[in-house]
Amino acid sequence: MMKMIIAILHNTDGESTLQALTQAGFRVTRVAASGGFLRRGNATLLIGTDEEQVPGAIQILREHSAPAIDPGQKRATVFVLKVDRFEQI
Repeated sequence: MMKMIIAILHNTDGESTLQALTQAGFRVTRVAASGGFLRRGNATLLIGTDEEQVPGAIQILREHSAPAIDPGQKRATVFVLKVDRFEQI
């Protein structure tokens, strides 16, 4: 089953994380964003993958997110969604 991972990262982590994911064979789209999740400029990564590969993608996200500086600060927000239909046109 296909999954869509939506990862909202600090903008400074976006490029290195994108490169690591693509080098590992994931299909990734980066969307520039800002908003309330991380309270700063954000990079939103859209990652389409098979269900079995979700843990590997999340591990890469963990490895490439900078450590939190402030107590309680989040490094990333990650959503994993079921994909009912996937089609490339």
